[in-house]
Amino acid sequence: MPETRPLTRSMDKQCEKLFAMMAEMKAGQEETRVAQAGLEQKMEAGQEELQSGQERIEKGQEEIKGMIDEVKGEIQRKVDEVEEKFK
Repeated sequence: MPETRPLTRSMDKQCEKLFAMMAEMKAGQEETRVAQAGLEQKMEAGQEELQSGQERIEKGQEEIKGMIDEVKGEIQRKVDEVEEKFK
């Protein structure tokens, strides 16, 4: 009967290499998942910041419109006063 131990050892080594590669791949996949989750959290935080900034801009625009309306009202009152003086 031929000796099969060298062949068996060789196959065992190949299987060990394969399992090691599979473990590395699995670890790499987990690292990718963790990194992706971190990026998603950063993206969500960035979107919230953008939304908050947009809300501040809109509020500022409303305040400016209110100020403009006040100034227009004051100008109209002054125009009315001047018109009354010349009647």
